[in-house]
Amino acid sequence: MTRHDHERAPAPDSGALSVKVLTVSDGVVHGSREDRSGAALVSLCGERGWQVVDTTVTSDGTDEVAATLRRLADGFHGLIVTTGGTGFGPRDQTPEGTLAVLDRQAPGLAEAMRLVNPLGRLSRGVAGTLGTSLIINTPRFSPRLRGVPGGCRRRSAPRGAPDGRQRRSPPLGRGQHACRRGFRPWLK
Repeated sequence: MTRHDHERAPAPDSGALSVKVLTVSDGVVHGSREDRSGAALVSLCGERGWQVVDTTVTSDGTDEVAATLRRLADGFHGLIVTTGGTGFGPRDQTPEGTLAVLDRQAPGLAEAMRLVNPLGRLSRGVAGTLGTSLIINTPRFSPRLRGVPGGCRRRSAPRGAPDGRQRRSPPLGRGQHACRRGFRPWLK
């Protein structure tokens, strides 16, 4: 049966969006760095009313990121947000690991994330779907430049935490409802 324009899909349920947070950092894995950006993402998700069901840390590198994303997405209907590994360092390979596993890319989401902060253009993050999961890469860093709109982190924010402008939720729009329904909002 074909759905017509005048027929509406059922309203999405009011349940919280399920989120998994993946921190990509050799330093955190080896214990030489605290996972502040992962903690900031967990806090942001809580502020938005989203339910963080898992937090994971993996080493930098394409294979490590790809394997961890496959494991996190297996049977999961929700959002997977990564933090770290989107810069230009030799081990910053989160986008490559993500691209290796995506079924379909969502370049508009990645571009919208870059628009939140003028220095977001330095992030190579990507977004897309893997099974019934939506994956979005976010950068680990928080620029410390004075005089750049959105470039200064709040004094109370830890390094790696989003600054005031970056604290906006990922630009999901209707995508968060699709995550809840496994990308088939007309099915119950």
